[in-house]
Amino acid sequence: MNAKQLFFTGLLSVFSILLNAQVDAGEPKFALGFSTGYNRGFGGQVSFTALRPLESVPVQIRFGIGLTKLNPGNSADARRIFINNATNGVPEEKARAFDYRLDFLLNSNFMRAASSKIVFGPRYSSFRANFKYVGGNEDFDVTSKQFGLGLGAESQFKINNKLNLLAAVGLDYFFNSTLKGHDTSYSPDDDNVNPRNDNENDNVQFTYKDANKAIKQPAFMPRVLLGVVYKL
Repeated sequence: MNAKQLFFTGLLSVFSILLNAQVDAGEPKFALGFSTGYNRGFGGQVSFTALRPLESVPVQIRFGIGLTKLNPGNSADARRIFINNATNGVPEEKARAFDYRLDFLLNSNFMRAASSKIVFGPRYSSFRANFKYVGGNEDFDVTSKQFGLGLGAESQFKINNKLNLLAAVGLDYFFNSTLKGHDTSYSPDDDNVNPRNDNENDNVQFTYKDANKAIKQPAFMPRVLLGVVYKL
C-alpha cells in the first residue's frame, strides 16, 4: 500500500468511526458546504461535516475536496529542464491542483457575534501543470503528489435555521515532492531520472532546485474563502 492509499484509508477510517458515534437525536448531525475564493489562485471547495461526532467533545470533523487554478511556472525553463533546449513555438500554459483535506474544527470566541472555529488538519494535493508550444510540436505535463498541513480560522453567520454564511481564512503548506514530466523526474534528494543538461551553464545537469523553481507546485497556499453551509 503506497503513501496515497494509506492517507485516504486513514481519513476514511477516522471519518467512519466519527459518523457512527453517539449524538443527540434532535440536533443536526451533518452539513454540506460549498466555498469559493482565493487559494494562491481562484478555486472552489465542497465539504461534508460531522457536526457532533463525539457528544462529550466540542469538535467537528470535516472532509473537503477542492480545485484551484494555479500559475504553472516558467514555460521556457520547464521546456529546458524536462524536454530540450528548443526555443520554437508559442507557449501556452495552465495548471490546476486538486486538494483533499481533513479538518478538525474547534470552538473559538475570536468573533463573539458569530459561530467561530479554529481549523487544522492534514492535506493531500494532486498538481498538474501543462505546457504546450504551438508551432513547436511539444505538449507535456509536469505533475506532483504532495502531503501537507493546514491551519486557519472561520466564522459562520446564520441566514436561517438550516443555512449559514461562511467566511474562512487560513494557510496550507505542502511538502516538496518529486516533479515528473515527459520521461524525466526530479526528486528532493536529487535522485533524478533522466535529468537534462543546462546548455547555459557548461552543460551541467539540472537539479531538483532548478525544477522546483521553474514549476510552481503548491507550497504555501494562503486561503480567503466565502461560502454557504447547509445543515442536514
